[in-house]
Amino acid sequence: MKTTFSLSDFDFTLPDELIAQHPAAERSASRLLDGRGGAIADRRFADLPELLEPGDLLVFNDTKVVKARLFGQKLSGGRLELLIERVLSPDTDAGHEVAAHMKVSKKPLPGAVLQMDGGFTATLLGRWPEAHGPLYRFRLSSDPYALMAQHGHVPLPPYITHTDSADDEQRYQTVFAKNPGAVAAPTAALHFDEAMLARLEARGIARASVTLHVGAGTFQPVKAENIADHVMHFERFDVPPATHEAIAACKARGGRVVAVGTTTVRALESAAKFGPDCMDTSIFITPGFDFKVVDVLLTNFHLPKSTLMMLVSAFSGYGHIMALYRHAIEARYRFFSYGDAMLLERTSCNRDAIDMPSVAR
Repeated sequence: MKTTFSLSDFDFTLPDELIAQHPAAERSASRLLDGRGGAIADRRFADLPELLEPGDLLVFNDTKVVKARLFGQKLSGGRLELLIERVLSPDTDAGHEVAAHMKVSKKPLPGAVLQMDGGFTATLLGRWPEAHGPLYRFRLSSDPYALMAQHGHVPLPPYITHTDSADDEQRYQTVFAKNPGAVAAPTAALHFDEAMLARLEARGIARASVTLHVGAGTFQPVKAENIADHVMHFERFDVPPATHEAIAACKARGGRVVAVGTTTVRALESAAKFGPDCMDTSIFITPGFDFKVVDVLLTNFHLPKSTLMMLVSAFSGYGHIMALYRHAIEARYRFFSYGDAMLLERTSCNRDAIDMPSVAR
């Protein structure tokens, strides 16, 4: 049994044509790779209600993707792009301040006023969250959420090559999205439509929600071969009291907690590890992590050498996950955000492997 891991252990070769560029015609029309236990079975996502049991609890991430990609130019005329990672203080006098990634040929200096497409301005205040932080702090000329809604673009992942469309605005969003703040969708939940939710409810499967605002760091490549050297990004999250109560009730009746997506796993396990008052997490889940809450995971397929490949390997065992991915490639499953899904069970076979440090605030 492998007990130590390097970045290259999580690599695999994926043909470009398996990267889904558009969603399936219907949300629940995707395929589902059933990887529970040691078996591998090709199914349809429509089979999901029969694969769960009455008394199980599905937990969704109800974050809402905002149109966080904004374009503009410097006073010198050079074009630039901002990707707003978070609105910093929406309920205060400084409520127009945001933290953002900036893509530009030559970085402007603090105090520079950027002219943004749509007729508003963004004033550069400095770096964030500290003097040498990875993001930039801006003050927009009016309410950030209103500006993004009117002038922003859907922040599609870098592996989707087309510009955003009206179809993306609808389909790169879950049907139950409620709390705005994400710059990437909780993609495992994109497969659910109202008819599927009704079927699950009719089967006696309960439902609860968390909110984790997915950040652009979810696409940040891991560069260190020693994965212990990788620094995770922070994401805001909330696990409400009603969800804590639903989890306790589920465990008491012998049901299973089924996390829809890795973002839900990060929220639930962060709350269990750091306590209910935790609001930001950079939890790094790798083989050896001691899961406290989640029993079953529904997830999409993830990028090679990504932190999410490490998370699913921690959940279901490294060897099993790599076998599932080999099968998925051979069987021509569709990968990544608009792709197909897989269903996993938690295993304890790799508990002797490394456990990475994690941080909350």
